[in-house]
Amino acid sequence: MISESNLNRYRLFCAVAECESISRAAEMNYISQPAISKAITKMEESLGTQLFIRNHRGVSLTDEGKIMYEQLKAAFELIKNGEDTIRRINELGIGRLRLAASAVLCKHMLLPYLKGFIVENPHIKITVECQSSSKIMKLLADGRIDIALMVKPENQSDINFYSLGEIEDVFIATKSYIDNLHIRGDSTVFEEANIMLLDGANVSRMHVDRYFKENNIVPEHVLEVSGMDMLIEFAKTGIGVACVIKRFVQKELDEGSLIEIPLSVPINKREVGFAYIKNTKPTLAMERFKNFYENYPL
Repeated sequence: MISESNLNRYRLFCAVAECESISRAAEMNYISQPAISKAITKMEESLGTQLFIRNHRGVSLTDEGKIMYEQLKAAFELIKNGEDTIRRINELGIGRLRLAASAVLCKHMLLPYLKGFIVENPHIKITVECQSSSKIMKLLADGRIDIALMVKPENQSDINFYSLGEIEDVFIATKSYIDNLHIRGDSTVFEEANIMLLDGANVSRMHVDRYFKENNIVPEHVLEVSGMDMLIEFAKTGIGVACVIKRFVQKELDEGSLIEIPLSVPINKREVGFAYIKNTKPTLAMERFKNFYENYPL
């Protein structure tokens, strides 16, 4: 590690080499001539070699001094390039933003935010991981993503959570499927219908399973599907009753192509929003995205 005093000597050395004069270098750097002479002498003593030849016209580099100057010049150019890059990043908003969400939240909620954010911040590089909620929590904890769109986790005091509102799980089917069930007899939907659910490892499935247990519901015919979009498509084909997030099928419910199965006890709603780890210093890209979703709710 180069000390601050040595770095300052190197800068003064380069100034003298470029000016070929200690007095002019002193004027340019607002420092006294004796101070520059002392800095050069310290460098020469440290390196064990003479760097300048003094004469009545000023100074000129020795062969060793020329080598030192070329190396320092290249190093200072690298430093300047680094500084210019950082300034450019700040001026243009260049940076990297790492996001994560489940596939269904990504499609129905994250993408609309990204569309608007990218228009305002075209220079930010964005990566998106589509993972389950449990994997997303680990990605956050490991620092492998910056912000996650997810259902609000329970007992997570280390998470900052910005709520986008509540989501509601409902059971939906085509009207013709329900009409056919009624023709078969007086059995309940959960006794007679094909109940289509997300697979057991999914957080939404766990939420619905708790609902079943609390209300003593035991579906007789269960069909497990790995994704909610597929559940919606299965329901549209009329092969069963699917448990989905209501807002993601609101268009179909309004059109009447799907209907909501009434429940005597509704499933508890859940909060969904953006989350990131507390006590993490936000990057510029994170700050911009946070400002976007907090001020431009969809």
